[in-house]
Amino acid sequence: MTDPTHPLDRATRLARHPDGSLAGHTEPAYANMVGPFGGTTAAAMLNAVLTHPDRLGDPVALTVNYAGAVADGEFRIDAVPMRTNRSTQHWSITMTQGDAVTTTATAFFALRRETWASTEAGFPAVPAADSLPRMDSSAFAPWTCCYDMRFVKGFWPEGSKPEQELDSVSTLWIRDDPPRPMDFVSLAAICDSFFPRVMIRRPRRVPAGTVSLTTYFHADAKHLARVGAKHVLATARASRFGLGYHDQSAEIWSEAGELLATSHQVVYFKE
Repeated sequence: MTDPTHPLDRATRLARHPDGSLAGHTEPAYANMVGPFGGTTAAAMLNAVLTHPDRLGDPVALTVNYAGAVADGEFRIDAVPMRTNRSTQHWSITMTQGDAVTTTATAFFALRRETWASTEAGFPAVPAADSLPRMDSSAFAPWTCCYDMRFVKGFWPEGSKPEQELDSVSTLWIRDDPPRPMDFVSLAAICDSFFPRVMIRRPRRVPAGTVSLTTYFHADAKHLARVGAKHVLATARASRFGLGYHDQSAEIWSEAGELLATSHQVVYFKE
């Protein structure tokens, strides 16, 4: 019988055991070059808190450290509230397979309230999503087929420009495929949906992978509900490459120009 749920929900679905631990299973649709797409790992870690009976509020920050490759198959997540105040909550989260820790994370949740607000970052001037062609994912890892990506710039250099004229910036419209209403699980995964910047800056495929990813959520559940299943605008760039690692900073915007999330990560690469 066909599973009627969205592949992202299958990838992040967790079953709670009597001892409070959670069991999950990797989803073949989100396979990467080695193990699952890191965005679904981050989303599963976040979902362990989102579905916890002691959860307070909405996520404000999530840091995920990829300690080792996640093998295809079952995994266990333990999510522990380390401290809870009247309006804030700190979590420690660990993913294991057998006796090995594959991923660790911390999360900060809070009861959000209306305050003075201002966005200093500027919404990029870009064409509408429906005016751009969808990326052909056939030459890339399976997880890319789970997204409708429409690049404004920074897809994959075609080799006509010398390396010194290239930069690491990518800007694209992206949404889940099949379309899925935006929520924190979807947003957490999308924050890791950029190709490693080293492959954009130097147009060649090299071993690379995220080591640590921090996402800051600037929207609450109410704001995300307004996004619905529309594309969001994602842009990312690196600041420094060297000594085997590079950073990456990213912004995720709603079609209406609301900054939904920013993320920062460190990526390992080898040449």
